This record gives sequence, structure tokens and C-alpha cells, in this order.
Amino acid sequence: MNFIKKTAFGLVIALSLLNCSKKDSAKDDLHTETAHRGVWTKEQAKTWYEKQSWLVGADFLPSTAINQLEMFQEATFDTATINRELGWAESIGMNTMRVYLHDLLYDQDSVGFMNRLDVFLDIADKHKIKPLFVLFDSCWDPFPKLGTQREPKPGVHNSGWVQSPGLEALKDSTQYPRLERYVKGTVGQFADDKRVLGWDIWNEPDNPNTSSYGAVELPNKVDYVLPLMKKSFEWARSAHPSQPLTAGIWAGDWTSPGTLKPIEKLSIEESDVISFHNYENAKEFEKRILQLQQYDRPLICTEYMSRGNGSFFEGSLPIAKKYNVGAINWGLVDGKSQTIYPWDSWKKTYTSEPELWFHDIFRKDGKPYKEEETELIKKLTAR
Repeated sequence: MNFIKKTAFGLVIALSLLNCSKKDSAKDDLHTETAHRGVWTKEQAKTWYEKQSWLVGADFLPSTAINQLEMFQEATFDTATINRELGWAESIGMNTMRVYLHDLLYDQDSVGFMNRLDVFLDIADKHKIKPLFVLFDSCWDPFPKLGTQREPKPGVHNSGWVQSPGLEALKDSTQYPRLERYVKGTVGQFADDKRVLGWDIWNEPDNPNTSSYGAVELPNKVDYVLPLMKKSFEWARSAHPSQPLTAGIWAGDWTSPGTLKPIEKLSIEESDVISFHNYENAKEFEKRILQLQQYDRPLICTEYMSRGNGSFFEGSLPIAKKYNVGAINWGLVDGKSQTIYPWDSWKKTYTSEPELWFHDIFRKDGKPYKEEETELIKKLTAR
């Protein structure tokens, strides 16, 4: 980045988030209609969705990063690997990636973080991929720290992934202004950027991480997350994004609005397009889609495909296409996240690569784990 461009980024943040995306600073019709909006109407959401190709992609972390911090910190921002691996995604017809951000990255160096996000978007755009950015996440380690990240624990699924915000920030309301700046600053910077698909406000907000960090989690975690997630939707909307906001529901009884937990109800009510997770078999996957169709909004499954749990591409992906539901599976390339190992690796010892990978599509050299899977994805995404 040259001096002028860095200065421009700094001015954007300092002047209360004036939107000046280098790719598209002009407001399209949808943005103009909803500049001071609440939740999009069903018609607005459908209009946006109709403009997209069928969305197929993966939750993406480059193989050289163990978590969101290592992916985007200056010292470990690995553009060569990102470019190579997004190229593999493009080669099988994928057009989106779900990518996790972190509040500490913005707090550490907002200008540098925005610059690196801009570079990432350039790389993704080159491969015809539009990322869905995740702002907050309640999964795995509740004690994130900047700087050099720990090495993976051998054979353990997501042994270094960290929550955002961490436990200390979540329970400390004096840190909420910092979180507000992060949300408004990040969304505002790219609010008119056509390279961005949308904003996922909070991943699995009430996940207690029972099998991994349950013993050190806040026992009443959801009591903190629920009001903060509500505020986070408000902060994001105040930045006037032209892209949709969402927060996925992931567990529970979705039969009717009356059976939803409060945090699921909030997710449904605040989401412009509805997103969800499903790691079950094809029958259950279809059942969840049918349950969510009652809200008459576009649907995107932002996590699926866990072979050891009975969730496969050949089962779920054709169903997603049948109902025009976006499909984003967990994991693209086997790497430091080690998500080829199952969830029970936190309790059970694995000393070698499992015969049946839990997640992920490619090996580090670009060879597919199962060529029949990549051929299916290519076939179903063919334009």
C-alpha cells in the first residue's frame, strides 16, 4: 500500500466511517432505498438474492493459519497461500467464502487491518469469490491474545481457534465502546463494496463449548451475548451497509416461532437473509430447510458437511440446489486448524490422519481428499 492509500484509510476511520470503497463507492438502488433502514423487507431480501449466483463455498482459513488472528495479523498475513487456495476453490465452482474477523485486530491496528482486508478482497475478487465476513464468534478458546499464536495440539480439531470477543471483554461493558468501533469501522469501510457478500454478525452465539472449554466458560454466557448481539446488529446497520446482515441459528427446535430460544428468535428477527448450520444427514438437512421456509426469506446454510457425523456433499448439496439455498461447508484445505479430525478429538487421542476426514476438501498440495466430491461440486455449480 502506498502512502496516499494508507492516509485515505486513516481518514475514513477518523471521519466517522465515510464510505470510500476503492471498488465501488457509488450507492446502488438497494443501498439508496435502505440507507436508514431497519431489517430489509422480504421483498428487498429476495431482490438482493436474485442478483446472486447460487452461493456455494466454504468456511475459509488458509492452511498456514491456526485462527482468525494468525490469518490477518501483519506478520502472518499469507497472501500467497490465500491466493493459491482460493484458486482451488474457484476451480471447483465455488463463489463465496465465509471468513472470520476479530475485534482485537481492529483494536491493535485499524488502518493496517482495513488495508489487509482490502488486499484479501482483491485476491478473492480475482477468483470471483465474494466473502461473507463473520464479526463475532462464541466458539472455542475464550481467551484470545494478539501476537504469536500457539502451535496446534497434534490431532486436535480447531485446537487454536479463539472467540471474539473473549470472555473478559464479553463480561466487561466498559469494553463495549471498543467493540462498537470495530463493528462500525469494519462494516462502514466496506459498506458499499461489491466484493463483499454480506455480514454474519455472530457465529453460534450461545455455544457453551462443553467438550472443550466448558469448564472455564461463563456459566450464564448467553445472558451477556444476547443484548450485545442485539447492539451489534444496530451498530452494523448504522454503518448503512448495502449488503445483508445475518446471524445463523444452529441448534434447537425450529418448528415455529414459538419454539425458538430467545437468541434464535433474535437471529431470525434481525437477519435480512436467514442463515443456519446443519451437520446432520440429508433428511435432517432438508427438514431444517423446510422449517425455515416459513419465514419467506432467502436461506444460506453457513456450516455443513461433517463426514463422521453423516453430513456429506453428496447428501446435502443437491438438496441445497433443489431449494436454492446457499451452501457453505466447513473447511477448504487441511491445515493448522486440523479440522480433518472430529470434534471428539478433544476427548479421544488421534495419532494419525483419520481414514474418514471430518471436514475439509483439499490436501495442502491441492489434491482433493475425494475426487468424487470435487467432481460433484463442479457439476452442481456449473453455470
